[in-house]
Amino acid sequence: MSKPTLRVLYGSQTGTAQDTAQRIARQAQRRQLQVQVLPLDAYNVANLISESLVVFVCSTTGQGDPPDNMKNFWRFIFKKSLPVGSLTRLDCAVLGLGDSSYPKFNFVAKKLHKRLLQLGASVLLPVGLADDQHDLGSDAVIDPWLTSLWDKVLALYPALAAVVPLREDEPLPPTYTFHFLDNVNVNADDRLRIPTEPSVPSQSCPFPSRLVSNSRVTDVSHFQDVRLIEFDITGSNIVFAAGDVVMMHPCNAPEDVQQFCQLLRLDPEARFTLRATDSTAVPARLPQPCTVRHLVESYLDISAVPRRSFFELLSTFATNELEREKLVEFSSAAGQEELHSYCNRPRRTALEVLTDFPHTTAELKVDYLLDLFPEIQPRSFSIASSLQAHPHRLQILVAVVRYKTKMYKPRKGLCSTWLASLDPSQGEVYVPLWVKKGTLKFPVEKDTPVIMVGPGTGVAPFRSALQERTAEGKTANVLFFGCRSESKDFYFRSEWEEMMKVGHLTLFTAFSRDQEEKVYVQHRVRENAELLWDLIANKGACFYIAGNAKQMPASVCDALKEAFHQEGNVSAEDAEQMLTAMERSGRFQSETWS
Repeated sequence: MSKPTLRVLYGSQTGTAQDTAQRIARQAQRRQLQVQVLPLDAYNVANLISESLVVFVCSTTGQGDPPDNMKNFWRFIFKKSLPVGSLTRLDCAVLGLGDSSYPKFNFVAKKLHKRLLQLGASVLLPVGLADDQHDLGSDAVIDPWLTSLWDKVLALYPALAAVVPLREDEPLPPTYTFHFLDNVNVNADDRLRIPTEPSVPSQSCPFPSRLVSNSRVTDVSHFQDVRLIEFDITGSNIVFAAGDVVMMHPCNAPEDVQQFCQLLRLDPEARFTLRATDSTAVPARLPQPCTVRHLVESYLDISAVPRRSFFELLSTFATNELEREKLVEFSSAAGQEELHSYCNRPRRTALEVLTDFPHTTAELKVDYLLDLFPEIQPRSFSIASSLQAHPHRLQILVAVVRYKTKMYKPRKGLCSTWLASLDPSQGEVYVPLWVKKGTLKFPVEKDTPVIMVGPGTGVAPFRSALQERTAEGKTANVLFFGCRSESKDFYFRSEWEEMMKVGHLTLFTAFSRDQEEKVYVQHRVRENAELLWDLIANKGACFYIAGNAKQMPASVCDALKEAFHQEGNVSAEDAEQMLTAMERSGRFQSETWS
């Protein structure tokens, strides 16, 4: 048999599955294989019946959902009309990336693996179930899985055994080449390509929304800066309901952009066009031609903690022996604990790594920038307002992320820091954004009560729901809100008081630091067991949780099961089953983030 073409198809939400897919592609290139890497929705799925070798790399999002860039593929592959033997020509393998702290661990990969078997595909090895929670991270599963994969591929295609793989220290050709231009005018409006015909804004065509206000809602003495930010969406065709999320791409800080350009001796104002070295499409988000400043500011993720693949590629440029040894160690399976201590624990950024390896950075060729740095991923925020209450407006509640590690400079969240820096009083500011459906769905029936538990910024989607519901005359609303202090971070206090006054809201608060012993939302849930049992068992209420995924959601669930046990006189086992049944029917929903 001759050498096959390998397709590596991925479904990625935050870029990790994409990074793994690209790593598999590099290993294939070193083995002199023809390879193509694509997000699943960019691949013509009808071609699957004639493929010979495909590796699927999929992450799982939310409550066991496929990532956004494989949703169309997912719908297609599960069509009942697909003939049972339609993929008999296909040899394939599925690698899943997940986190075992979530109940639907690697659900997408498991389900896809099963479906491919049903359709007659020959699956080369058991589904790989990488786990972020493992001490060595997902590589603990990925490394041995890839070794097995190549063993199987070599057994299938004996012709490959004769090929001498490229050495690990030889750089592969770059995906793109930069062609610098002399004084060609790049239209400044390229950055905000305003769509000519009215369409619904999307990731490929966001709406440049004007920033209306950016106000701090925590007391100045409070340790955390939290902002209520409002955007004007007039003329955008954007519509949203309670529970939906807004998406945006953040920008790197000007001082980071400047430092990066100095390190790599790049002129920020230099203009270039990109050409792909194979059939890869040029990134749609980059205008052609483009300035170096725009590339670094809006596209290259230079302030993220770099992945192992970054060190792998960097090591191929190292000429300084000491730096090369260190980079090779960080790239190896054996060096992952070392890499974790150097990079992940202190949250060291890619830009800081470049300053730590000055000789290697000096050797870096500009053509490799898009291979070395991933694209800045979009960030999502729960929408905190309702169109009924604020027509043509969209509001978000953002905690500005800032914390200390052993690094000298405090660590900052890229998107929240960028948003906090935008000042509409200094001139008009536009933020390209788009909206997508959220996971929380609120009942249509007027009389169904709604119980919401949203401590901290977790209250954002519930503010949207309360504004929407009260505008529709739905007044059976219960909110449990928790924060540190009544005087410092009690978000939307006056709005809640207004709603309570007119009988549209029952509010329970937990201010954890305002007294000797700490009081959290789960304590308030426990104290109100009788009310909750009545609303859920007798009035068909829906129950929602939103907020940080650490301990809160599990503690609230425990408190709720206790309420069932105590007030409904049901066994602990039955209480557990009641909650499961509520989840299945959509009467219990949660949206949590880590």
